[in-house]
Amino acid sequence: MKTRRELLKSLAGAAAATLVLPEPRARALSIDGAAIEHPAAKADSIIVLWMAGGMAAPDTFDPKKYKAFEPGLAVPDVISTFPAIPTAIDGVQICSGLPEIARVLDRATLIRSHVQPDLGSILHSRHQYHWHTGYVPPQTVACPHLGAWMARVLGPRNPVMPAFVNIGQRLEGIGENEEIKAFTTAGFFGSEYGPLNLPFPEEAALAVKPPKGMAAERFAGRYEHFKRLVKASPRAEFTSDYHQDSMLRSVDKAHRLLGAKERDAFDITLEPQDVQEQYGTGRFGRGCLLARRLVEQGVRYVEVTTEYIPFVHWDTHERGHERMIKLHEDIDRPVAALIRDLGARGLLDRTLVVIASEFSRDMITEGQPGSTANDQAKSPKDFLQKPEHYGQHRHFTGGSSVVLFGGGMKRGFVYGKTADERPCVAIENPVTVTDLHATLFTAMGISPKTVFDIENRPFYATEDGKGKPVDAVFA
Repeated sequence: MKTRRELLKSLAGAAAATLVLPEPRARALSIDGAAIEHPAAKADSIIVLWMAGGMAAPDTFDPKKYKAFEPGLAVPDVISTFPAIPTAIDGVQICSGLPEIARVLDRATLIRSHVQPDLGSILHSRHQYHWHTGYVPPQTVACPHLGAWMARVLGPRNPVMPAFVNIGQRLEGIGENEEIKAFTTAGFFGSEYGPLNLPFPEEAALAVKPPKGMAAERFAGRYEHFKRLVKASPRAEFTSDYHQDSMLRSVDKAHRLLGAKERDAFDITLEPQDVQEQYGTGRFGRGCLLARRLVEQGVRYVEVTTEYIPFVHWDTHERGHERMIKLHEDIDRPVAALIRDLGARGLLDRTLVVIASEFSRDMITEGQPGSTANDQAKSPKDFLQKPEHYGQHRHFTGGSSVVLFGGGMKRGFVYGKTADERPCVAIENPVTVTDLHATLFTAMGISPKTVFDIENRPFYATEDGKGKPVDAVFA
């Protein structure tokens, strides 16, 4: 079992090695030797709403046995810490605290049987790397992020706009920032397919403007000087021509955006006040509003995260119930506003919106039945004596929830099921990360068997090209 430090060293080594690799070449054949046929796209853009830190399904989209807290409450007698409420789908309930999402759930497919593997050591960054790339770290090359695959295979819908934008996640100054940076990249595809990172959506407009007080001519001069420096750098000999050129192409694209009218899409203050109020004033809500503006202007892949910081937000190792109350408030109005807004603008049918997280949580079980993973929670497993012990404090990989809106998905549909009693593992139609990715790729018109050669070795969009889309969720 690798420690976090050992994992980081492995990832850093792989990332550095990637810079000397030649251009990844698309291969014309799939894993079984047959010609790849891309499916007809059902969506033009994808918005991933990332619940970073481990969203507990029993306290969000898959309510179970509920009991309110009282001193001496037996832990085995309670699974959910929120009561269930009805939704717009007849007979389907989700947890209280999400009433607005409940009202728009008839526009969604709710998957209740998403499963993650037992990776031995349940580190958030390790599972997040797996979810975002489809590959378990460490790898011998830096694996491209899901958004980078969309950028590389499909390209931008608008040549001025970046194809891949990442909203809400800081990559510096928080815990595990190096591990997060390891998968928030284009990997071996090159810099031009990587994300435009916008940690604070209210500051996004500043990211696409020349520095204040700098004339356009002076900025253009610095830009040309930078390009010369890249080629003349002493480190250039350690970087392949392909990756040098890719970095320069990414700068070209950024420079082009600075002078384009489309950059106004990054300024959420241009929205009418009533629209801004629908999304709320929280950082995640502003991120959702920015995401809608970006896909409207042709961005291919947008991820909006609640932000991963160890022991903060969805990483509910203590005071789980108390913190979930705030998390419900953070996401409920913004998600519903995004769905309604996309629908009203005629964008929802061709925009796939995904709510997901790296794994679920439970009060008792760590990992999944039979797991040897270390328990990282401090709350008791027998009787609860204090309110801070009431909540989902342990990582659970045996069954979680994913919500899919628009983008060719069925409406008002529930797929899969978890056990009603603990351990709440998926007992019907389990959906792996590999097959979920195959579903997303298929919706976007990309074959899950799409393959590139890196130093004459195949690298597939889904692991070994074996991902199979969940056909049942498509309309």
